[in-house]
Amino acid sequence: MQQENKPVIGLTCGDVNGIGLELIIKTVSDNRLLEICTPVIFANNKVLNFYRKGLADMNFNFAATRDLTRINHKQINLYNCWEEEVAVTPGTLNEVGGKYAVLSLTVAAQALKEGRIDGLVTAPIHKKNTQSPEFDFTGHTPYLKNIFGANDVVMFMVAENMRVGLVTEHVPVKEIAQHITKEKIISKLNIINQSLKKDFGIDKPKIAVLGLNPHAGDEGLIGKEDEEIIRPAVKEAKQKDIFCFGPYSADAFFARGQHEKFDAVLAMYHDQGLIPFKSLAMGEGVNYSAGISGVRTSPDHGVAFDIAGKGKADEASFRSAIFTAVDIFNRRRGYADNRKNPLRKISAAMVNRAVDQGISELPE
Repeated sequence: MQQENKPVIGLTCGDVNGIGLELIIKTVSDNRLLEICTPVIFANNKVLNFYRKGLADMNFNFAATRDLTRINHKQINLYNCWEEEVAVTPGTLNEVGGKYAVLSLTVAAQALKEGRIDGLVTAPIHKKNTQSPEFDFTGHTPYLKNIFGANDVVMFMVAENMRVGLVTEHVPVKEIAQHITKEKIISKLNIINQSLKKDFGIDKPKIAVLGLNPHAGDEGLIGKEDEEIIRPAVKEAKQKDIFCFGPYSADAFFARGQHEKFDAVLAMYHDQGLIPFKSLAMGEGVNYSAGISGVRTSPDHGVAFDIAGKGKADEASFRSAIFTAVDIFNRRRGYADNRKNPLRKISAAMVNRAVDQGISELPE
């Protein structure tokens, strides 16, 4: 779906009572964005205008459409997902916010799956008001895994200075250990390895694997998972030509800046990976769904009901999410072109061999 070589990037509204639409308006009001992509907002003109009135100083205009084949590539576009009146109450967790967040997401995700848009950036939703028999998912990532029919996906947090993937996502702490298996770790490493090559342009990625227990188990003294599950998984992944190392003690790993020596880090659970990521990414981190055929990113924060409708939301992460989606789409296109050209593949193979010969085994 190309015109003037710019990707078409869909933007979901998220919870209509959260900060999603404010983030969108602030981000797309910078007309320079139109130089790199064509944004399409999946929402409703009345809800969008509600938030535009509260941001009167923003230079924000849009063209409404119900036909994605007729979007305006020189302007911000709004795809009307619904026509009915919606009572917007910023800062309120209610059924209305969840209903229209899901509607925006499902319409936009289908457009991505069908190739009518080239990438998708999702504004935050709240898990409590989006749950229903029709939408029985704990978040965006498992939903996208389902509709794209992916065998596995990775919640991959990316920033300029680090990338962190998760083995488990939204799992209660007391249940984490039972979800840590050798097969799951190898699957996540494979997805990250392929994503680093295809989506981030890294020919020979290096991946660090964190341990589950304090001090990575202290050789079995503090839990058995590190020695019996994680270390064998790392060993087997190496045999599959994945350049990975570990398990590392999570606290010392980040404290000593070891993440800077790797192209990505695989954490065992949500807070183990996201606390250091959000602390070090400095407000511009992005959540990327690695493993699906479509390109989807999101900001690394939630709905922020406490500041919704007050004009205080910081759009830095949302803006980074759009840039990341555009970059990944363009890199994927370049990666596909390279694979079609055998001369380029030979060149890349020669580079990889030279790199391999010059890299010694890193200490575990």
